[in-house]
Formats: sequence, structure tokens, C-alpha cells
Amino acid sequence: MSYPRSKIVLMLAQVQQLGDDAAVLAAAPLWQLTDASLADALRLARRAEQAVLVLQARLVQEAADRGIPAEQGHRSTAGWLRSLLLLDPQPARDLVTHATAIHDPSIQQVVLDGQADVRQATVIASTLHAIPDNLASLNGPVDSTQIIQNASQAMIDLAGQLPAYQLRRVGERILDHVAPELADHADQAALTRQEARAQQRRGLTLSMPLHGMVRISGLLGAEDAAIVHAALHPLCQPDPKDNRTPAQQRVDALTDICRLALRTTELPIDGGEPPQLSVTVAYDPLTQTLGTGTTDTGQRLSPETTRRLACDARILPIILSGQGQILNAGRRRRNATGAIRRTLHIRDKGCTFPGCDRPPRWTDGHHLWHWADGGPTNLDNLALLCRQHHQLIHNPTAGWQIRLGPDRRPEFIPPPDIDPNQQPQRNLYHQRQ
Repeated sequence: MSYPRSKIVLMLAQVQQLGDDAAVLAAAPLWQLTDASLADALRLARRAEQAVLVLQARLVQEAADRGIPAEQGHRSTAGWLRSLLLLDPQPARDLVTHATAIHDPSIQQVVLDGQADVRQATVIASTLHAIPDNLASLNGPVDSTQIIQNASQAMIDLAGQLPAYQLRRVGERILDHVAPELADHADQAALTRQEARAQQRRGLTLSMPLHGMVRISGLLGAEDAAIVHAALHPLCQPDPKDNRTPAQQRVDALTDICRLALRTTELPIDGGEPPQLSVTVAYDPLTQTLGTGTTDTGQRLSPETTRRLACDARILPIILSGQGQILNAGRRRRNATGAIRRTLHIRDKGCTFPGCDRPPRWTDGHHLWHWADGGPTNLDNLALLCRQHHQLIHNPTAGWQIRLGPDRRPEFIPPPDIDPNQQPQRNLYHQRQ
């Protein structure tokens, strides 16, 4: 369908004017607003934002329907948006999701009328879409159209009371509210369809590093999520001495599980070799010290992190020229061989830091005299440490020291701010005094 050029120019001018007006408002002084008017202005600005999001969603859907992204060489609409609007991946995906979910004009009007925001409207649309088409076959003759209308109105009413994430939970059992006689049968059918959709939509994404952080985002099916939760939960038990947040505990637990998997022989071969983390490290032969490290994915690591990784890793020395050309590649050697590792398991029985209950399989072999500084790989220079305490020992500001006692078992010297007398401490959970 083609439109007169005058109408096209008028619409573009209106959109331009909308942006200009919003820019003027955004820069307006706010000091003269009362507390009540400030809250009212915020609500009105929020509604204006949602109306603009509906416009964006409609434009994106129209572009997708015309095949513009593919015509311009993009594999997906999200990829086209990233290029056109210079968006990060997640905002681009969100915009596509909104465009797909609220393509129904009646759902769009709910947002434009101020009855719901775009996220709530997306939930309403997905809830209505999930109601089975064959309601009549579930429990005798029913008016499916009326049920869907009742469900739509119920969700719109609830949108005025609940944010999107709570509205979604209500939507999962909307038939309990509008057609309780059908709810159980419909719920079973909906769960079957939901699991099938989840199987197709599942995925995991790791972002590009930014300020030393990598964002993990993804979707798991209910079964997958239950398995992941069961694996993480034992490593996230509450402990008064643990000052990590629950989120930090979970990310450490996930990393520990991956470390454990890398130590096994169960993972598939990757590029002809067992899966492994590769780190390129700068080495100064004059000071005999390690510099920054770089992983095979391009992420840079501090010298302290590199030293900690070198404690219990397979090392492949490679000599580089000033231009980065490989001059010589040495032999790999595992710092803690199978025999030494087994002996450490028997001697230490787990993380040797005082009070830690982590078993041997969740630990690294820490060099008391750093391997990078010439420390030998033998039983008298090794101690098992879990990831958290391994980081602590390698942190120079923490002030903890580790040594072997007269009985050749690890003991720890606390910093003065923890124990002014700096009395040696041991792990009494795994070992008796």
C-alpha cells in the first residue's frame, strides 16, 4: 500500500516534533514542581514513553513484514535494529519481542489508553495466546469467544494493580478466574504447549566483556532450571561468616561447577584436546615476574589473577618476540600431577582454610611458594583451597599468610586486624588439631 507523499511528510514531521517537544521538556527546570506534581509528571512521562514504544513496535513490525532487514543483508530483525539504531543486543531483542507480542491493534490500544505498559501488554497478549483453541472439547460446549473476552478484561483490570512479573503469574492460571470448570484440563494442555515452546526458545548468551564484566543472559525450560537450581543450591548455603550476596554465591557456584567439570574426563574433546582455559601471559625475564594475562577469548586478566590460575593449571610456555611472533613453544606440564593431587586429597581432605567445608573436588592446588616465582610442584609446597579462599590468599591486601606447620600440614596466619597476636589457625572441619 502506498500513501500520498504529503501524508508521509506530515507523519515524519509529527514524529520529529514529538522528539523536539520531549527534548525541551527533558531539559526544563524541575525545582518549581511540588512533590505531588513531580509524581504526576513522572506518571505522565511514563505514559508518553509507553506510547512511543508502541509506535516503535509498530514500525519494527511493519519493517519485518516488508522484509526490510533481510533485504539489507541482516539475518534477523534484531540485527537490523542493532545496526540501524546502534542498540546493544538485549534492547534490540526486547524491541522485537514487543513488536511481535503487541501486533494486535486491540492490545496496542490498551497501552495507548494508559491501562497497561508495554511489558504488561506483552503479558496480556501471551496469556490470551496460551488459552487453548479447543476449549469446547475440554468440558462440553462453551463460548470460547466470551471466555477470551473475559480473560482479556480480567488481565487489563489486574494490570492496574500488578507489575508485569506478577501479572504473568496470574495469567498462568487465568482460567481459574474466568472459567474454573475448564481450568484443570486447560492447564494440562497449556503446560504441554509451554514445555514445547520452552524447548525451542531455550538458550544462553555471554556478552562481550565490558569493564571486566561479562553479562550472562538466557532462558531455561522448567526442567533445566530445576536441574541447575539443584546443582547450585548445595554451594549457596547460608553462612554467617560468608559476606557474599546471594547473587555472588550463585555465580561462584556456577564457576565452581564448571571448574569441577573441567577436571573430569567426561567432557567431549575440544579441538583434539580436553577442554581447557588458555591464557597468554607477559613475562619479564629481568624481574622474573608475570604481567597481565589474556584469555583465548580476548579478556585481559590482572597479574594476581594470572598467578592464581597458574597454581593449578596445565602450563604451556611460549616465547614471543617483541612483535608477538612465536619463537619457541615448550612442553606442557601439569602443576599438580594425578599422583600429587590424590595425595593432597588424602592429606588435606578438602579446602584447608579455617572453617571451610568444601570437599577436595571443589578445590585448587595452591602453591605456597608461587610456581611463577620458581616454587616447586611437590607436596610440601601445595595446599588445597576452594575458589573463594584461593582468591583471598592471592589478594595482597587481605593479609593472610599460609605455611606448613611442624607436622607438614597447612596452617594460616591471620592479619593483625583479625587476630592481633596472629596465632596460626587450621581447618578443624577436615583435620583434628
